[in-house]
Order: sequence, then structure tokens, then C-alpha cells
Amino acid sequence: MTIRSLFVLMSVLAVVACSESPSGHAPDQDLGLLWVKHAAEYDALSRQAYHQAERALPGFIANKSWTALPGQTNVEHLPPAIIFDVDETVVSGADFQLTFERPITQLKLNNWNNEVTAKGVAGCARFANTARSSGVELYFVTNRPCEPIDGDDDPCPYKTTVLNDIREAGFETDLDHVMLANERPSWTKEKSYRSELIEHTHRIIMLIGDDLSDFSPCMRAEPAVPCDVAATAQSRREKVTRYAGYWGNGWYILPNPMHGSWTSIR
Repeated sequence: MTIRSLFVLMSVLAVVACSESPSGHAPDQDLGLLWVKHAAEYDALSRQAYHQAERALPGFIANKSWTALPGQTNVEHLPPAIIFDVDETVVSGADFQLTFERPITQLKLNNWNNEVTAKGVAGCARFANTARSSGVELYFVTNRPCEPIDGDDDPCPYKTTVLNDIREAGFETDLDHVMLANERPSWTKEKSYRSELIEHTHRIIMLIGDDLSDFSPCMRAEPAVPCDVAATAQSRREKVTRYAGYWGNGWYILPNPMHGSWTSIR
């Protein structure tokens, strides 16, 4: 093949690739981000998870002995609650991910969310409003951090942003039901301490998130207290199998190919 022929072939392939890329995006962009942004399948899967949770809701409320939190006991006298993650569970961060150059920081995310209206994940608002009207208390456990921002007198300014994001997604909550990482000394990125606090006063009937760490601790390559061993691909799959009976039955996971604890696992 001559150099001229090779150049023509490469040009044709480039045109074809660009023509097949959603909305004209260059083909070297992250397909996971583009899928969340453009694929109807993403909305379908999100709606499927929340519809399944909504169908199960009356039964979990009525069954006073049911809990979706392994190890929680003596729950019959406790009122029901659901624990949600926030990012990619209640609100979508796809537009932010596509807009900002790496490295992405919490401050960039916070400023972005203060400037735009949050986009709710399909199906979430309807389910959350149904659960609340059924007498279920809703908690939002997120790993956005509680830390100061220069020039802001609020010691935990990210919390107000999270609260506003949830409201913009289509339903009400308050600061008492939003729990950030580092808000208390024991509240590391492992969510177990926050879940344990909620379980003292409520029967946890559902967990809803987009990452394995939203459902079970010690799923990260860089462990945080109370975990002291790094997760591996094998250990994560073993956890999924161990709790097989919960998936779609109290545990509802949303699709997120963009980011998460899985990205650091080798």
C-alpha cells in the first residue's frame, strides 16, 4: 500500500468514526460518559430499578421484621427508612463530567452545581415521593466532603449544595437527612458508620446506590476506617455473591460506567 493510499484510508476511517459518535463527539471521548448522556438504555435501566423498588415498597413496609441491612436486628418497633446515595443515584453528573477537564475536584463539582439546575436520575423523584407519602423516612448518605471553602463562612458548604441538588431533582429533604463524608470524625468514605447511626432509630428497608460501597463496606482499593484491607476484583465479586439475595430485593443499584470505586481495582 502506498503512503497516499494509506492516508486516504485513515481519513475515511476517521470520518466514519466521527459520523458514528453520538452528537458529533470525538470518538476518543469516554464512551461511559457518552452512554449516560445519550443512551435511552441508561434511562430505561434507571427507571427499571426504581420501578422495581416501588413495587416492593408496600411489602417491605408491611413486613415489620424486614430489613435490608445485614446484621440489623430487633427492628419490629422501628419506623421504616431508605438510604440513598446522591451522585448518579438521585442526580446525574454526566454533564459535569463531560464539561470539566481532569483532574475533577470537589470544588469544581460544587461550583458547577451551584450554577446549574441538577438533573434528576430517571424514576427517582417519583419513587422518593411515593416512599415519603407512605410514611418512609429518606436519608441521603454521600461522599461529597464536609470541608471548608476559602471565602465561605460555612464550615460545611457542600452540604447546602447537596440539599439544593436533591430538591432540584424533584423532592424535598432537609440538612438533618443529608450525611457527608468527614462531617463527623468517624464518618470516613466508608459509609458503614453513617448507616449504623440511622439503624439505631430506623428499620432500613432499602439501600439505593450506584457503587458497591453504597451497599457493603470494604469495596475500595484504598481502604478507609473501619476497613484495613484493600479490596480486590475477587473480593468484590465474592461480596456480590454473598449478598445475592438482596439484589433487586431491598438493594437497588443504578448504572454508572463513569466513575466509582471499581475504577481503582486491578
